[in-house]
Amino acid sequence: MEPPFTRLSPLIDALAQALVPLLDKPFAFFGHSLGALVSFELARELRRHYAVQPLRLFISADRAPQIPNRDPPVHSLPEAEFLLELNRLKGTPREVLEDEELRQIMLPLLRADFAVYETYRYLTEPPLNCPISAFGGLQDERVIHGDLEAWRDQTSDSFSLRMFPGDHFFLHSTQPVLLRVLCQELRGDA
Repeated sequence: MEPPFTRLSPLIDALAQALVPLLDKPFAFFGHSLGALVSFELARELRRHYAVQPLRLFISADRAPQIPNRDPPVHSLPEAEFLLELNRLKGTPREVLEDEELRQIMLPLLRADFAVYETYRYLTEPPLNCPISAFGGLQDERVIHGDLEAWRDQTSDSFSLRMFPGDHFFLHSTQPVLLRVLCQELRGDA
């Protein structure tokens, strides 16, 4: 029943405050699409204000934050156009979009997520001191290889990039392989 976040900074502040008591053990972040941006900015916030950072940052299907968003904003489109965009992106289950009651519950949340992403402005800071592993879909038309490769600039540690078969939501079809890679990288076997 809480209002959704529509800007990244307050979301990061709330996440950092909630997570800090739990960060007395080693941790890593994995973020897909908007989650990648959230994970990155959360890692920077934790470094800035709490002097902790993840063992590794896993980035999936998102351009590096220093690359401006090339897509036109959609969060404030009229409902019919917004629904067309959601269908085009193929990230929202068809059942959600076809059920009127569920759609009316979910549309404000989806608009808020798009608003968080589309209003983000990158501010330059020193690179993180943790490794970054980036993942992408070979058929993703929104986030291309170069967008992922640019994450290299956000770490002073090691960087790796792996591409998988699939589009922006490649992680659904490659989940077993992706989970194996995540485990290997956390163990240092990669």
